[in-house]
Amino acid sequence: MKQIWDFHGGIHPKENKDQSNQNSIANAGIPPQLILPLQQHVGHRAEPIVNVGEKILKGQLIAEAVGPISVAIHAPTSGTVSAIEDHQVPHASGMTDLCVIIDTDGEDKWCERTPCEDYSTLSPEELLVRIRNAGIAGMGGAGFPTAIKLNPPRQDKVNTLILNGAECEPYITSDDRLMRERAKDVILGLEIMAYILQPGECLIGVEDNKPEAISALREAAKDTRIEVVVIPTKYPSGGEKQLIKILTGKEVPHGRIPADIGVMCQNVATAAAVYRAIRFDEPLISRVTTITGDCIANKGNVEVLIGTPIDWLLEKNGYLNQKGSRLVMGGPMMGFTLHDTRLPVVKTTNCLLAATNKELTPPQPAQACIRCGMCSEVCPAELLPQQLYWFAKGQEFEKAENHNLFDCIECGACSYVCPSTIPLVQYYRYAKGEIRQIKADQEKSNQARERFEFRQERIEREKAEKEAKRKARAEAAAKAQAAKKEAEAAKESSASGVTTEPDSKNDKAAAIQAALQRVEAKKQAQAAPEVTLETLQKKLLSAEDKFSKMEAAWKDALTNNPARAEKLATAVESSKSNVLKLKNQIATMGESAQAQGAAPQASTGPSIKELQVNVDKAKSKLQLMLDTLEDAKQNHPDRVEKIERAIAKNRTRVSHAETALNDAKSAEQQTEPTESNG
Repeated sequence: MKQIWDFHGGIHPKENKDQSNQNSIANAGIPPQLILPLQQHVGHRAEPIVNVGEKILKGQLIAEAVGPISVAIHAPTSGTVSAIEDHQVPHASGMTDLCVIIDTDGEDKWCERTPCEDYSTLSPEELLVRIRNAGIAGMGGAGFPTAIKLNPPRQDKVNTLILNGAECEPYITSDDRLMRERAKDVILGLEIMAYILQPGECLIGVEDNKPEAISALREAAKDTRIEVVVIPTKYPSGGEKQLIKILTGKEVPHGRIPADIGVMCQNVATAAAVYRAIRFDEPLISRVTTITGDCIANKGNVEVLIGTPIDWLLEKNGYLNQKGSRLVMGGPMMGFTLHDTRLPVVKTTNCLLAATNKELTPPQPAQACIRCGMCSEVCPAELLPQQLYWFAKGQEFEKAENHNLFDCIECGACSYVCPSTIPLVQYYRYAKGEIRQIKADQEKSNQARERFEFRQERIEREKAEKEAKRKARAEAAAKAQAAKKEAEAAKESSASGVTTEPDSKNDKAAAIQAALQRVEAKKQAQAAPEVTLETLQKKLLSAEDKFSKMEAAWKDALTNNPARAEKLATAVESSKSNVLKLKNQIATMGESAQAQGAAPQASTGPSIKELQVNVDKAKSKLQLMLDTLEDAKQNHPDRVEKIERAIAKNRTRVSHAETALNDAKSAEQQTEPTESNG
């Protein structure tokens, strides 16, 4: 006989299992509509692969697993996808999630399947793929992907494989009826798991308050190496760590998993689902659920399709929504209250408890803690619930975590015995949620800091690369400058008649380059056109014509557009300067010709008559601008300042014109021939 151990604490609440375990499992039927949440498990949400309006068959994949820790979703029956939208899902917070909604057609027509009569013909890896594709998650309430759990790290060799048939929570009898009626499925599912893991022993732990289930399992386990172990009835013996301690005497260390000590625990309903998936290629599309409580007329266990609306299921089983009644998903110890019945059944829904106030007394107002220590005495995880309560209430989350808060399995034993009716589990859940959020925020902060540091590092690296390139360019420029100086030195040496014999390839190249430059300069000098007096006279005529046109445009702008006149004044002055420059060049060229004894080919400059005309024109412009100024003062005050600036410039032009005229008259007097004295 297998030796059993005991765990610390525990309680003995009223079982209330006789209400629902007297009748066989019934078929709940096909509801008119199914609501399938895409996250009914631990890990990533499944991704829908069907479209609205698409017709689907029973067992067809409608949402595929995303990432390693995820579970696929299949159609529980045939019908049409009517929507893919957010819908409220079973959760303590009343949250919503993305759901695939199917309008059933009542035909219940299966898709094509590939059964396997002998699982031993497949490799463990192939079996794990089939289990993953079947969308099986832990059906004891945790919802962890079964394929992941059956594939532990290589260093964690599983020596003991345990099936959890304790079902210790009050009211719930779904596993009890499953073990009674489908014991063979449970045993065959356990054998498939054992084939994958190759453990040293396989155990099924069942509480002693289930004699029919124990008898059925032992009968089905004949001629196998599976041992059915009867354990004392005590809550929460169905907790994973507590059941491991009972059956093996081993304790899972803090922060570790059972596989780390060579043990794995699975639920009996999960084992049955594994068998159906391998033998008949049947995905997880239904489960056995207990419907009980004094508000239910037809209490019992039903095989219900995943996604069945709870209100439809309750109505079919005679739900009496009495005043003050309470609807709980799960058991009275670890379940949570549903405030809306328009929710679907999911893969972890093992019980719907519709209780009256007499069954589940409404929570009383919490009183001050009297430090009785009863919570510590019943805690199966051997924690200090009272101290954790103070840390959670005072938001000292780091201290709570250091006191092993996350070892709490939220069984509710501490709240059950608390004489002050303090909702201890709610405080622990709150603290766990806050710690997870803090860690998530810290992780985001670390990632942001890493991104910032990486960006700074990248900027510094780019700056260093740019500096290196700049230095390389500077060095190249310095080398080029040195080469240029050497070439110039070689050129000067060649021009002075001093020949030096190059002593290197660089010197030869510099000398050759210098010679080529001299040849090119000589060619350019020969090709340059000769400036003649006739050429300058043609340029003068063109410049005078341009000056005349610009002067006319400037006069017109003085009256109509003073702003443009101011701009044209500069251009007129530049054009006039060009005319004077050309006249001076012609005069210089004439003087040079006279000095050489040759007669000038053209006039050396403007005549006195021409200069007199220039003076008259300048004075005429000045007078015109003065008249314009008087008009602007009366009619256009905003133009006065610009016209005054133009007048000042024109006064300067008049002065220059008069100076040129006087200089010409003086020069003419000096060049007249004088009479001889004798």
